[in-house]
Amino acid sequence: MDNLPAELLLDILGRITRTADRNSVSLTCKRFHKLDNGLRISMRVGCGLHPVCDALTALCNRFRNLEKVEIIYSGWMSKLGKQLDDNGLFILSSRCPLLKDLTLSYCTFITDAGLSYLASCSKLTSLKLTFAPRITGCGILSLVVGCKALSVLHLIRCLNVGSMEWLEYLGKHEMLEDLCIKNCRVIGEGDLIKLGPTWRKLKRLQFQVDANYRYMKLYDRLSVDRWQKQWVPCENMLELSLVNCVISPGRGLACVIGKCKNLEKIHLDMCVGVRDCDIVCLAQNSSNLRSISLRVPLDLSLPLLQNNPLRLTDESLKAVAQNCSLLDTVRLSFSDGEFPSFSSFTLNGILMLIQMCPIRELALDHVYSFNDVGIQALCSAQYLQILELVRCQEITDEGLQLAGQIPQLCILRLRKCLGVTDDGLKPLVGSHKLELLVVEDCPQISERGVQGTAKSVTFKQDLSWMY
Repeated sequence: MDNLPAELLLDILGRITRTADRNSVSLTCKRFHKLDNGLRISMRVGCGLHPVCDALTALCNRFRNLEKVEIIYSGWMSKLGKQLDDNGLFILSSRCPLLKDLTLSYCTFITDAGLSYLASCSKLTSLKLTFAPRITGCGILSLVVGCKALSVLHLIRCLNVGSMEWLEYLGKHEMLEDLCIKNCRVIGEGDLIKLGPTWRKLKRLQFQVDANYRYMKLYDRLSVDRWQKQWVPCENMLELSLVNCVISPGRGLACVIGKCKNLEKIHLDMCVGVRDCDIVCLAQNSSNLRSISLRVPLDLSLPLLQNNPLRLTDESLKAVAQNCSLLDTVRLSFSDGEFPSFSSFTLNGILMLIQMCPIRELALDHVYSFNDVGIQALCSAQYLQILELVRCQEITDEGLQLAGQIPQLCILRLRKCLGVTDDGLKPLVGSHKLELLVVEDCPQISERGVQGTAKSVTFKQDLSWMY
């Protein structure tokens, strides 16, 4: 091995993907150790980083080509030692000149001063912050001004990030492609308009409002009308995820939904104000749509909806079926407490999607309209591989027994379904039809009943949800 050229050894070491194996090889000899140090471009550390500054300095000195760093303090307690603070970020910024991708999770000691150190990382393209309560909008602004190559920004549970100058700066700079804002209490839907021209560059937007923090009074007309109707250039958007948002008719996010011509994936979860016309417009303008996920909220009494009743109907599903020929993933769900009579989508609407689109994955949660007849119809679904049924209480053993006749089905998930028993799974026993069967919290299915039904079986029984 000593006679092998360095280029060949680097190629060999580069083919070892498991970190544990790489560590073992690097301890074999000094030459391997040195070569491995130069190859390491990513590092993931957490609570074991102690003492934090000394350990981080040693790691950065050893791995001088680091491009991706993840520091995660999930489960941290004071007895585990001092957390990463601003001094740690100074070490990263000064000793990792190639740093491109940084993730900081539950680093509760870092402040705006620490982010100002990161502003010197000229190559930084991705920053992801999860639960950084001491960070404010001023810190984010200093970072985005310094890191002009930043194209990915994720802020999750950064509770004090306000002062939206950083959004305005990102809007003018037109570099951002991936923006994720989740449960940042100060940031609302109306602030997103400050992205301005950057909407043209965005490929992925995830925006989630903290449902526990937002009071009902925030759903009034003044709140949702802050963003007036205007042209939003979002033709390059590929993925759009909105959770607990207000969709005001003809304004704000409603304008975005209908303008994403290249959209491939959309997720609307408990978004108040979404109407059939919004989904129809989306379908007509997004022929590349491959995945749609809709979770319909229960509360129909909000002021926004008094004159525009929200209840997405089969008209939405019909438009999607007729215009989105590439659609392969569908997830439909109703919020907890939904009554059967409130179900927006009928069996005919759901089957229309199955018949007209190459659906590979179908997930239904609390959809009372789906019954044994629905499963019978799925037997003609030529592309369906994954079926997930959650709280679909109209499904009985008679329907479940037909699941084995779905031509390409290889994964079946059943959760909290009350009407199915061991008898419904009997045709699957020994059939070698399924690769995976998941049964969770179905009170009439036993662990014995799932044995032999698939190559891999997961069984869980916790019936506390029923009481």
